[in-house]
Amino acid sequence: MNNLKDKVQSIQAAAHKPAILVIGDLMVDHYIWGNATRLSPEAPVPIVNVKNETTTLGGAGNVVQNLASLGAKVIVAGIIGNDQAAGELIKILTDEGVETDSIIKDSNRPTTVKTRVVVGSHQLVRVDREVTDEVSEPIANELISKLSGYIDNADMVLLSDYNKGLFSPFLTQGIIRAANAKGKKVIIDPKGLNYEKYKGAFIIKPNRKELSEAAKTDKINSIESLQQAGKVIFEQTGTQYIVVTLSEEGMVILNEEGYQSLPVKATEVFDVTGAGDTVLATMAYFMAGGLNIEDACELANHAAAIVIRRVGSATTTVDEIIEDILKGER
Repeated sequence: MNNLKDKVQSIQAAAHKPAILVIGDLMVDHYIWGNATRLSPEAPVPIVNVKNETTTLGGAGNVVQNLASLGAKVIVAGIIGNDQAAGELIKILTDEGVETDSIIKDSNRPTTVKTRVVVGSHQLVRVDREVTDEVSEPIANELISKLSGYIDNADMVLLSDYNKGLFSPFLTQGIIRAANAKGKKVIIDPKGLNYEKYKGAFIIKPNRKELSEAAKTDKINSIESLQQAGKVIFEQTGTQYIVVTLSEEGMVILNEEGYQSLPVKATEVFDVTGAGDTVLATMAYFMAGGLNIEDACELANHAAAIVIRRVGSATTTVDEIIEDILKGER
């Protein structure tokens, strides 16, 4: 394990920071915090007295924040509206030190905003502003042509699909072809049932439920059923690896020849929110730094163990990952 720690420290010490292009569904998480002590006379609903409002990145933004926290050089691309929320989103990304020049504003769709009204620790209601129609081909072509130079400079291309309409088959294939033509590996966090659009990706990273639905199989409850489901996706996509996250059970790396199981590192689990984004970011970061998939997934497992010990979508750092590795040796 010390060997792994040494590899991590050499990436950390290197002058070249792993450069990662994240293309994804960008959204804003808007929280309204308040108190509720009485019901409305108009309807049987609580009256919320607003105390505070906060705004954070949602969707692919979680992946971006995880990468920034690890120390990667992050370029983010996607399509947002031409509205007030778009301005807030760009500002948060810029404050994180992330390049945003390849984000396109489309006046025909709003920026996705999820507003949650929270009283104490209880979420009363969520209000979504979004259009999930597929992006138009002219907008998709504009994004693909804009990405060309950024793909050149990236060590790794990462697609974070939240099923909000960005990853039409046309755009997804356009990006994967462009990356493959330049010899850049593509890692995908998938959503939805159409995995054929991910054809040509290097790694696809579903969770157990997503894999089961996409492969149209019954419950995945054994390594055999996991491999069967994986076989369907390998046939559809020709991907090299499928990395399946299994929540508190860790993860499994599948390829056409077999599998490798990586049990979870966590001793306690408070909140698995955002752990998938942490796994994706950590894998991409360390593979971009030159590690193989097994080592990168091992480190992603440590990163996931750190964030699921915390409440809410959390991030971690390379120093914390090293500390977690050493703690496991004691």
